[in-house]
Amino acid sequence: MPFQSNRFTTFVWLALVAMTVITFCIGEAGLAGAGVMLTLLAIALVKGQMVAHYFMGLRRTRLLWRGIVLGYFLVVGGLIAIAYLIGQS
Repeated sequence: MPFQSNRFTTFVWLALVAMTVITFCIGEAGLAGAGVMLTLLAIALVKGQMVAHYFMGLRRTRLLWRGIVLGYFLVVGGLIAIAYLIGQS
């Protein structure tokens, strides 16, 4: 069983690395705009949720704690998106 756990953890880590490379490439390409910002923000929120869920052990906790962390990510991400979009107008 530990072998499967290690394999899954490695897969999650590789997904995080891939998302990091994608965000780096978008930044290096000089892309801009609301759509790009929302894409990058969504990737960051997914990465944060994956770290919390798989590497901080939240997948083994009660639904309440997972909901609190997810709610935090959504509120903070939403406020960042709103602030950016207001700044654009």
